[in-house]
Amino acid sequence: MPDGDAGDAAQRQGAESAQGLRESAENEERRVENQKGSPLAKGEERFDERSRSSDGRSAGEKQNPGDL
Repeated sequence: MPDGDAGDAAQRQGAESAQGLRESAENEERRVENQKGSPLAKGEERFDERSRSSDGRSAGEKQNPGDL
């Protein structure tokens, strides 16, 4: 049976990859905010913004057309 070194190395590599992805996402977000000239929506606002389709209606509005 292999010792824990291989598993530890894989875990470290995964953690480093995750950190790299977080940093990349932060850099991309800053770049887009600078281009846009205002901060991107965060949290619940961002979820709502992303959940709207190209016609401006949310999934809930499409599922419940009588509530409009």
